Amino acid sequence: MIAQNSPALIPVLYLLAAIIIPITGYFRAGSAFYVAVLTSAAVFVVSLLGLQEVLTNGTISYHLAGWMPPLGIELVLDPLSAFISLLISFSALMVIIYAKDNVAMELPEKVMPFYSVSMLLLGGLAGMTLTGDLFNLYVFLEIAAIAGYALLAIGNKRAPFSAFRYLTLGTAGAAFYLMGVAFIFISTGTLNMVDIASVLPEVQDQTAVIVGLVLIVLGLAVKMGLFPIHQWLPDAYTYASSTATVLIAPIGTKVAAYVLIRVLTIYEFPTFIETLTWVAAASIIAGSILAIAQKDIKRMLAYSSVANIGYITLGITLANPLAFIGALMHILNHAMMKLVLFMAAGGILNKMGTLSMSRMRGFPTVMPITTFAFIIALLSMVGIPPTGGFFSKIYLLLGAIETESWFFVFAILLSTLLAVAYLFRFINIAFFRPYEKSDDKKIIQSSELTLAFGQVSPDQSPKEFESMKRNEMSLLMLIPVLIVAIGIILVGVFNGMIIQNLLNLAIPDFFVAYVN
Repeated sequence: MIAQNSPALIPVLYLLAAIIIPITGYFRAGSAFYVAVLTSAAVFVVSLLGLQEVLTNGTISYHLAGWMPPLGIELVLDPLSAFISLLISFSALMVIIYAKDNVAMELPEKVMPFYSVSMLLLGGLAGMTLTGDLFNLYVFLEIAAIAGYALLAIGNKRAPFSAFRYLTLGTAGAAFYLMGVAFIFISTGTLNMVDIASVLPEVQDQTAVIVGLVLIVLGLAVKMGLFPIHQWLPDAYTYASSTATVLIAPIGTKVAAYVLIRVLTIYEFPTFIETLTWVAAASIIAGSILAIAQKDIKRMLAYSSVANIGYITLGITLANPLAFIGALMHILNHAMMKLVLFMAAGGILNKMGTLSMSRMRGFPTVMPITTFAFIIALLSMVGIPPTGGFFSKIYLLLGAIETESWFFVFAILLSTLLAVAYLFRFINIAFFRPYEKSDDKKIIQSSELTLAFGQVSPDQSPKEFESMKRNEMSLLMLIPVLIVAIGIILVGVFNGMIIQNLLNLAIPDFFVAYVN
């Protein structure tokens, strides 16, 4: 019964929690965490049951209030949406557990609003994943976007400005998407995705249909943070609180990529969309080059996200089974990588008071367990076996080779080499750079410390980390980091099983589904 109703339960549970948290928080602020974590755990279980039901008995179609589509609103759980829903709910559960101590340190006055808005964000993302209607997808997209703007505005003094910049670009992206939907509706007379797909063969050459697709893709590109319309992403991720970043970065852009898959599937990947592969290649190269130039860890990770979104988009738009599987694998791997990296970055900031790579000397001594998880995620980002990132890049490479797209093969390999550069730059600073003794006891007044929320001793110099005692994150923050880091290895080891039993089922019907 739960599994059959999972398409409705998943977003509804999140949205109910967003309402319940302020009510319970009014009487007891500490209850916000428990409502959020129980809701996240419940949604994860429902998502798991829904995935099992889909793999056993096929797609679940849920009609709200019993109204049949296209007049009624349809929620759909198929192998692809079940996979993304499970990824969202797992990521959310890990972040909410991690957030208890971190939010108390960073946002002690905003604990209840943080959890409430987080549930609203997750409800919007879940709704985007499950809806079978283009207009309701826009409604959920705006719910997630508004919650995202609010979360990213919480941080240091530059966070509101970067969030406003995101709001401006995000609103433009949403407007493009909505105008595209209007063009599609004018041409097809329906908003239900299945109905649109059945009507499109008769009208797909009409100008309105083509313009509609271009506008939708442009709007989604803004939400995904594709180069060159990625400008909102680095500042938003850098200046927001670490907990807000770790909630949004791993899954926000991935859900937008999932929507791109749904839209292109409706159109059966028209040939003119190949232009987007070049945008994806530019995003891969530009994001990697910009990442290598950064001195702040969060900013480096933000630019690497631009490159990794390029990987996902490239795999989608190459439109062959191997590349498509590579894109889905990379959605999973990148979400897990960014979970570990941004959670670790939040712990580093709170314990060491800086995210500047030049001040990471002594980091492995101070936080050895965090270092272990951080390095696993970095290795996966580069694509070193047996991490999951290696296998997703292999499938992307095979997909590009199959279509004889040699420039895209070059782009993937070049980006990997650039990722090696900033990986070993960090390792060199953290592990091998010689320490410099100094009697100077100046107070650190870097911009990073404005985010440290009083966690650093005022007489601690940037060159004295070698003398710091071991100072790991709290157990509640460390457990999710380790779980996901181990998960990165397990995804790599069992990648064949994941692909064969799940991702291969998510390949569109008009592809010839096979896995080498």
